[in-house]
Amino acid sequence: MSVGLQHYLVVSAVLFSLGLLGVILRRNLLVIYMGLEMMLNAANLALVAFSRFTNNLDGQVFVFFVITVAAAEVAVGLALIVALYRRRQTVHAEDLTCMKL
Repeated sequence: MSVGLQHYLVVSAVLFSLGLLGVILRRNLLVIYMGLEMMLNAANLALVAFSRFTNNLDGQVFVFFVITVAAAEVAVGLALIVALYRRRQTVHAEDLTCMKL
């Protein structure tokens, strides 16, 4: 039995679904953030799988740019979470309204 494109897409769909559930069901900003990153990685896995099975490097190049943007997103997102924690001593999503000017 060989691993085909369908196997990669199923794993990608499961990872994306778990990330989406984490974003929808949780109140902790860190867990929500990890869910978003899991969804990005699921999309990256699907892009790399399509790229591999079509013998085209476009998907892998696009994944490189997605990872670069995700790294910048991590820096900004974690800075916001740290600022919220310093101000309110909590990282619950409903406390984000205190960050308005």
